[in-house]
Amino acid sequence: MQISSPVFDDRGNIPPKYTCDGEDISPPLKISNIPTEAKSLAIVVDDPDAPGGIFDHWTIWNISTKFTKIPENIPEGDKVDSLNGAIQGKNGFGEIGYRGPCPPPGPDHKYRFKLYALKDKIDLNPGVLKKDLERKIKGLVVKKDQITGLYDR
Repeated sequence: MQISSPVFDDRGNIPPKYTCDGEDISPPLKISNIPTEAKSLAIVVDDPDAPGGIFDHWTIWNISTKFTKIPENIPEGDKVDSLNGAIQGKNGFGEIGYRGPCPPPGPDHKYRFKLYALKDKIDLNPGVLKKDLERKIKGLVVKKDQITGLYDR
């Protein structure tokens, strides 16, 4: 299984469009080689270099395994109709949905786009935190992959 993006390479720069310096919308993602035993997908985006510790930018789960492309600009809100009702959690800004890189000035920050193939759907309410999702998927991960984007200001 692999996650990639048509707008940045692994360890490449995230275009400003997908950050707080631009439109602050989620970037398009591609998913390939999804394991046949997977029943749903989850994506977590975080910044391990944030001054206060790991900062969460996006959590979304119960994505159908039929989706091999996640379009850009996934709308904010509890459920994403365009992804068959995928559910979103709360980010580090206290909002539901994606918020892009917005680091303080300094060297590149790394943004991890983590993909999980799960052997079941997840029963969690919209708006939960990343820690709740990570706790819930323990033991359900069939496969995982990650792409890292860089951004600095």
